[in-house]
Amino acid sequence: MKGEGMMRWVLVLVLLTLSLCGVPVSATDHIVGANRGWNPGINYTLWSNNQTFFVGDLISFRYQKTQYNVFEVNQTGYDNCTTQGAIGNWSSGKDFIPLKKAQRYYFICGNGQCFNGMKVSILVHPLPPPPPAHPPHASAHKSAAPRLHLPALLSSLSSFVWLAWNHI
Repeated sequence: MKGEGMMRWVLVLVLLTLSLCGVPVSATDHIVGANRGWNPGINYTLWSNNQTFFVGDLISFRYQKTQYNVFEVNQTGYDNCTTQGAIGNWSSGKDFIPLKKAQRYYFICGNGQCFNGMKVSILVHPLPPPPPAHPPHASAHKSAAPRLHLPALLSSLSSFVWLAWNHI
């Protein structure tokens, strides 16, 4: 009886592992200012120009929470260093902001330090299309090698697990 329970769990784990194969999950956490953080006197335009932001990435701000903060503003707020009509604000000292849309974002420090360079504008790009499942072949004929179709494979495995679960 002990071996049967273990066999069931092994089969379930195999199925779960296979069902997660091929699911790309990658988001980048862009730390503003890198190791220098969110502080006055840093060229954040140079920093942002060396980054590539995609939908689903995070932008994070690290700073002394008793001294600074972060406001998301529109372009006018960015240009004029004003928080009027702010879209969002953070003050934890370690803020993680998800980039949910492909658009330009504007962030400033709202306690007057924007005038000392504490502002950053970033452009978030849509996610690139996934790579093709199989690279195109130079020749026009199809390979004789069989191809695995993941949904069919998972369906077969789930049937196998169900049979094993109910008949072991």
